[in-house]
Amino acid sequence: MNKPSGPNVLIVAPNASSRMGGEAFLPLKYFQILRQRGLGASLIAHARNRADLEEALSDYRDDIHYIEDSRYHRWIWKAGRRLPDAIRTPLIGNLVNQVNEVYQKRLIRKLLAEGKVDLIHQPIPVSPRAPSRIYGLGVPVVIGPMNGNMDYPEGYEEYENRIARMLIPLGRMMAKLVNVVIPGKRRADVLLVANDRTRDGLPFDDRSRVITLTENGVDLSIWQSPDTVEASREPGVLRLVFMGRLIPLKALDVSLRAIRLARDNGLDVSLQIMGDGPERPDLENLVAELGLSAHVTFHGFLRQEECAQILARSDALLLNSLRECGGAVVLEAMSLGKPVIAADWGGPADYLDSSCGILVHPVPRHSFADRLAQAISDLANDPQARYGMGEAGRHKIKHEFDWEKKIDRILEIYQDALASRN
Repeated sequence: MNKPSGPNVLIVAPNASSRMGGEAFLPLKYFQILRQRGLGASLIAHARNRADLEEALSDYRDDIHYIEDSRYHRWIWKAGRRLPDAIRTPLIGNLVNQVNEVYQKRLIRKLLAEGKVDLIHQPIPVSPRAPSRIYGLGVPVVIGPMNGNMDYPEGYEEYENRIARMLIPLGRMMAKLVNVVIPGKRRADVLLVANDRTRDGLPFDDRSRVITLTENGVDLSIWQSPDTVEASREPGVLRLVFMGRLIPLKALDVSLRAIRLARDNGLDVSLQIMGDGPERPDLENLVAELGLSAHVTFHGFLRQEECAQILARSDALLLNSLRECGGAVVLEAMSLGKPVIAADWGGPADYLDSSCGILVHPVPRHSFADRLAQAISDLANDPQARYGMGEAGRHKIKHEFDWEKKIDRILEIYQDALASRN
């Protein structure tokens, strides 16, 4: 076997998964592309995702190491069942993460003793305030890119229940103390942040080790459009796509009402929904209530390759999420030459501008669906504008968001961290 051509990098990400999407998918891309480039990369993940990861990363399964469930994991989950949802999700999630970090540190020490680690990269959790126990191990540590420090827009307060609204400010204050007691981020060689909003969310003032790097990238081997993208069909027709988890913050109920308004104005608008989640039954009921059953399709969870095929045959992506820190699906649509209609809030606003999409501010709330319907109408009635936006988006992806270029940059960061230690 050829000797690795760079440092042995350990990617630490217990929640790594190809099925969950979002931040859970990021560690897979780092690990996969580093291995494809000949580096001696390893991955630490949780055993609950073993079957998924061994299928998604079958060529590298011998270099994936798993945290097994312990009695402490089971005790925490059992105790959490008695708590209200608003408390259980953040509290139990954080407690389980801390238990994971204890066990993953044992795995890290074992791999270090075997000489398999020159540098550690912890890409998730992406929260800038989440503490890290990865420190004092004698090798450089890179954390991030982190992305967060977001709130819901004004007028959408009930999307976060009253208990959560009370706990979040307290949790943000406590984060400073926790990051003193658990000082992994304070001691990391490099902290990566996706934007200034996240930089401001770090629970300490030292910014000397902070580098800005976009959280998401696009794998152009999957999300690749033809060199020539034809303008779609006749005016008045728009085939929209949504990709993501079916959870309240995605505001798909608003999307559906906007589509109803657009159809009431004489437009032939349809929506294909790729993804699953707890909101699906309510959304299916709303589709029936709005009389959209013939125009909205629920596909459930699909692999990226399947999503790319459906999106390539569509006209635009719709993502009016109310708390989207990143929004990788925006980049994936752009790479296929598709314009995007998105909420002007959070991550999508970091990627989009008027050349490649339409940003619609979610405030005021009472007219959000109307403004989305107007954006839908604008795209439906102007196929040439769709074509121009799609081409601009493809150009932007190739120059700014290609995963291969992102790995080029992360390798520079690794080398600088190693050189500083030496």
